[in-house]
Amino acid sequence: MYCVRNVTKDLYWVGANDHRLALFENCFPIPRGVSYNAYCLLDEKTALFDTVDWSACRQLLENLEHVLAGRPLDYLVVNHLEPDHAACIEEVLLRYPGVTVISNEKAFLLMRQFGFHVDDHPCIQVKEGDTFSFGKHTVTFVFAPMVHWPEAMVTFDTTDGVLFSADAFGTFGALDGKLFADEVDFDRDWLDDARRYLTNIVGKYGPHIQLLLKKAGGILDQIRYICPLHGPVWRKDIMYFIEKYDTWSKYLPEKKGVMIAYASMYGNTENAAQALAARLCEKGVTDVALYDVSSTHVSQLISEAFKYSHIVLASVTYNLGIYPAMHNFLMDMKALNLQNRTFAIVENGSWAVKSGDLMQKFVTEELKNMTVLNERLSLASSLSGDKATELEQLADAIVESME
Repeated sequence: MYCVRNVTKDLYWVGANDHRLALFENCFPIPRGVSYNAYCLLDEKTALFDTVDWSACRQLLENLEHVLAGRPLDYLVVNHLEPDHAACIEEVLLRYPGVTVISNEKAFLLMRQFGFHVDDHPCIQVKEGDTFSFGKHTVTFVFAPMVHWPEAMVTFDTTDGVLFSADAFGTFGALDGKLFADEVDFDRDWLDDARRYLTNIVGKYGPHIQLLLKKAGGILDQIRYICPLHGPVWRKDIMYFIEKYDTWSKYLPEKKGVMIAYASMYGNTENAAQALAARLCEKGVTDVALYDVSSTHVSQLISEAFKYSHIVLASVTYNLGIYPAMHNFLMDMKALNLQNRTFAIVENGSWAVKSGDLMQKFVTEELKNMTVLNERLSLASSLSGDKATELEQLADAIVESME
């Protein structure tokens, strides 16, 4: 049974929702599922913009058959070759043998690498700035390399102001009938997943996102819809989400607050983290979030690190080093290019307290544009009463650095 929705009079969402997949890219938990968005334009000629993951291919084909209502599919526009969007290309080519494929040189190279028989069909290879008409709708192609694959491009329908944005402006979460961002409480229910999606998947490529935003700057007043390959379509308050992307891709904190990430084996380091959180709240800093690095997926930790201005690293010493889960968090911060944060250190160890120096060395030498506060809370096994002054001084230093 088909499941489609109109984006505009001539444009249909023909994608699918997936609640069965546990790990996106076999890496990121998606408890709210994910959508695979594809769009079909009905003009003098018909066009399909991207496909879906192989697991959702049947739904795409049923949706496409319903929308076309007996018409042929004239064009397939491929903006992004990652398999969660491109896996069904071969099936579309088989079902619609007269289709012409529109994409760019690098994308066609990847199609052949994936074994798609595109050379059995007419192919149109486009370059940056090229235009194409389907009738009354004219589109222009804008390249977006490394957002987040090298072949990625976006397509802008200049007639209706629709930006087919590939993986840009996407988010985790199944749509479940609600196609548009204004049909949900985005701040409450979607923003965290949007940030987690962007920062973990595209976070490393902030400069490339900035380049795409600059390209889009010249047509911002013309964009009326943003149609991403994951998550809701934007038709209202578009600048709200563009500004979020601008902040995240510049590695600027989304808000002033404190993330406390702790690594605790038997609860003593956690106790110190809780005590610090209480002191901060007493001093008026109530936007404080605590995370156990052992039980919180690192993608969530990364999302929160991009969100907050201040990060406290509290770690037990393990084998004379940093606790493994904390070290993994640090390595992901480095891999995803996190910058422009203020750090504070809490260390613990029963016979050799090493974690603090090692964490500070990592932050200062491996990360970019970071500040580490001089004040440090150093524990020997547990937080004892004689550490009250140290705890207070660390809390004061954090508060002062936020002013």
